Amino acid sequence: MSVVRRLPAGWLVDHLSFINQCGYEICDSFAHPGGVTRNTSVTSTEDCHSTSTFAATLSSSDGRTYGPGNAIEAEGKAAKMRYVFREEFFDISKPHIAAAPEEQLCQGCPEVSLTEIFFCCCLVILQKRKRKCVFNQGELDALEYHSKVRKLIWEGTLHLVQEGLKSGFLHHSTGKLNCRKNNVPQHIVCGLAELCEMAKQFPAVNESDHQAVHMLEDETSNPEQDLLSCVTENSSNCAKIIVLMGQKYLVPPKSSFLLSDISCLQPLLNYKKKYDVIVIDPPWENKSVKRSNRYGHLSSWQIKKIPVPALAAPNCLVVTWVTNRQKHLHFVKDELYPHWSVKTLAEWHWVKITRAGEFVFPLDSLHKKPYEVLVLGRVQGDVKAALGKSEGVLPIPEHQLIVSIPCSLHSHKPPLAAVLAEFIKPDVECLELFARNLQPGWTSWGNEVLKFQHIDYFTLPQNE
Repeated sequence: MSVVRRLPAGWLVDHLSFINQCGYEICDSFAHPGGVTRNTSVTSTEDCHSTSTFAATLSSSDGRTYGPGNAIEAEGKAAKMRYVFREEFFDISKPHIAAAPEEQLCQGCPEVSLTEIFFCCCLVILQKRKRKCVFNQGELDALEYHSKVRKLIWEGTLHLVQEGLKSGFLHHSTGKLNCRKNNVPQHIVCGLAELCEMAKQFPAVNESDHQAVHMLEDETSNPEQDLLSCVTENSSNCAKIIVLMGQKYLVPPKSSFLLSDISCLQPLLNYKKKYDVIVIDPPWENKSVKRSNRYGHLSSWQIKKIPVPALAAPNCLVVTWVTNRQKHLHFVKDELYPHWSVKTLAEWHWVKITRAGEFVFPLDSLHKKPYEVLVLGRVQGDVKAALGKSEGVLPIPEHQLIVSIPCSLHSHKPPLAAVLAEFIKPDVECLELFARNLQPGWTSWGNEVLKFQHIDYFTLPQNE
């Protein structure tokens, strides 16, 4: 389970376990009579009968044991190769910026007034700007918001961290992970966004002649136009490997995706599914993004053009990731959700901690906070349909925490499937917009939707 502990304040989540429970097992039909063979290449992706992450340990006729993660072949059986996400990406053992001893989580929640926070931040800005300490309106709004949520975040995180330490999931003394850091890919060039831009120059597809869904079969290489002009679906119980521009990507079982940018959303609408949950992680416009040129960003009016009403089922739960800029938070609540006929229900917070249970940034840091905001709402529409959909489902709490060790890869958000399970019916249709990775049971869309599915982010466990 990706949920380590559930408390009234929220959830302690194991992001790494969630990824590895997605079932990244590849089946290989290569047979070698009379024994067990390790196969280091994947040339076929035939269906298998289990989505279990951990394959059973098998013994061969020569007495050797082959554990999960190896490609194995017993006579008359299909081989399995299980990939796992690289543990190194979750080795956050120390805070990015350490808090002062009196501000550390284990000390308990010091009562800090807005005036005290303002004074501390004033000193920081004075040193940084080398001028009079004058806050702009955005900074004042951020301070006011922080003062309202600070105690909830501190106390809720403290209780969840204490439970994590008791369970052994978190450790005061983290030590060193047994991992091959020298083999961690430092820079994986996928070129997905560039490919989406290039796709606009492809010959136009005649929708009457073209299928709305491309089913992943046994082949590992797929025409680029198929992946860019329709929804790609892996309906099997086994992971698949696809090759795109010479790069390999892992597709988990029971997942579907559309690789495109916001100007090419029609294939998603042609998929003719209505979604009960829509998670959105917009590429918000800000100075940092503009300076780094890390990814493209969208303006507010472009985000409003996303056809959420056309994709949403009655009473659809809409969850939007928001940066700590109050401008973005107000936009979602006051403009975006009303524009989509979505009623705001709650604000939750994702809190980032180290393996020792410390905030990755000091809670009162002016530059960066150790938390991000999620705004939850429901589509308003047909009252009868909404009542039918919500029957037997718990109401959305006004405030909850999702506490986890963050991935060191930029913008790799924690999974929401397990934490939302209490508030939605089983087997509902789920969609993630602006996704950078895939999940079983979900449809995902974005111009980098396969980014974190690149095979170099995964590894094959070695036998102990």
